[in-house]
Amino acid sequence: MQIAHANGGPLLEAIARAVEHHLGEDPKREPGELVVGLPLNMDGTEGPRARIVRSFCDRLAQRTGRVLHLQDERLTSVEADWRLAGTGMTHKQKKARRDAQAAAAILRDFLEARGVHSESEPGPGF
Repeated sequence: MQIAHANGGPLLEAIARAVEHHLGEDPKREPGELVVGLPLNMDGTEGPRARIVRSFCDRLAQRTGRVLHLQDERLTSVEADWRLAGTGMTHKQKKARRDAQAAAAILRDFLEARGVHSESEPGPGF
């Protein structure tokens, strides 16, 4: 997540608008929670990027009024690359799908940590 420009203000507003579009403007009437990947160091500690994401997510939760969950995102990009490796897609096609695959892995890990298991894994074309 690139948050350097204007302290992330434009990104914050863009995400808040997307949340409102998809979940509704009133979190009391229209439920929905957010899950965001937290970039931890490989040893599980929080570095500068994790602190930036945590701070940004605090602002996003305040702005949207939504419950926001942070989920360890370590190795999700590696998993995405592995899932896409044997697909026959070009490098450009794989690159275009990598973030979506990593996001799906973050959400899956979040749900599994809460005892929710999917019956099937999303395929490489997710």
